[in-house]
Amino acid sequence: MEFPSTRLRRLRQSAPLRRLVRETELNAGDLVLPAFVIPGRGLKEEIPSMPGCFRFSIDKLVDEVKEGNDLGLGGVILFGIPEQKDSTASGAYAAGGIVQRAVEQLKKSLPEVLVITDVCLCEYTDHGHCGVVRKEEVENDATIELLAKIAVSHARSGADALAPSDMMDGRVKTIRQALDREGFQNAVIISYAVKYASAFYGPFRDAAECAPSFGDRSSYQMDVANVEEALREASLDIDEGADIIMVKPALAYLDVIHRVKQRFGHPLAAFNVSGEYAMVEGAVRSGCLDRERIVLEILTSIKRAGADFIISYHAKEAARVLGRGDGF
Repeated sequence: MEFPSTRLRRLRQSAPLRRLVRETELNAGDLVLPAFVIPGRGLKEEIPSMPGCFRFSIDKLVDEVKEGNDLGLGGVILFGIPEQKDSTASGAYAAGGIVQRAVEQLKKSLPEVLVITDVCLCEYTDHGHCGVVRKEEVENDATIELLAKIAVSHARSGADALAPSDMMDGRVKTIRQALDREGFQNAVIISYAVKYASAFYGPFRDAAECAPSFGDRSSYQMDVANVEEALREASLDIDEGADIIMVKPALAYLDVIHRVKQRFGHPLAAFNVSGEYAMVEGAVRSGCLDRERIVLEILTSIKRAGADFIISYHAKEAARVLGRGDGF
């Protein structure tokens, strides 16, 4: 019997050959660093449910973002934790709010850094929901008016891109119109178009102190079993003016990332969320996984599925490994 002339292993026998024919390239510039900002000065508080991740006061945030920028990361996305929370999320759109001040300082200290801001109410409300609540119901239309105020206030502070994460119907159109009216036609909207009601958000809610005080978010975030609905959500947000759309979470939704990218070909982000981070860290600390290899494997799988860039709590670590040229 003649031995096969095609030997696929030929191209796997050395690292240079593997790099030469690699189909998916992961670069530091594909990664965006999430950062939590808090009031105060000189503060860097480790988040108990996310070992290795911290809440930063603005001065320490600048140091963190500079480190990420020096590693070649694509940017930062900010999540604010105000001194006080209330039922109307007033800290979210206040001119002197925590995110607004953080953006101003970042653009002053590191003008070259791409600054994205999360646009939502949950971090600022005393009930922890992503919208205006009346009689324990989240009201869609009242919420989107506040989201537009938040987006405009962030753009006025210097944010490059606004990322509404609330999953209210019609919020992209309302935000786009408000930004245009205020002269921010060039402000980019990165819409959390496909955000599932996932159990993977637990550590984030600990970090941002925004767990709902009643009920859950299933009435506005997507059912984890659905993918056709994800395509409808993405289509609506694109039609309303989203410049970039996002799928969140990432690791358990690689099929959704792939379907959305294949259907629309629109710029696409994926959020490698807090629970995915904590899951990896738990396994690493128990000795089950090699951190560097598993982080790169997960991030590569997300990009391979179709994401153009990835928001990840492992962004800095991945960038360090990629910077060494280690890869796989």
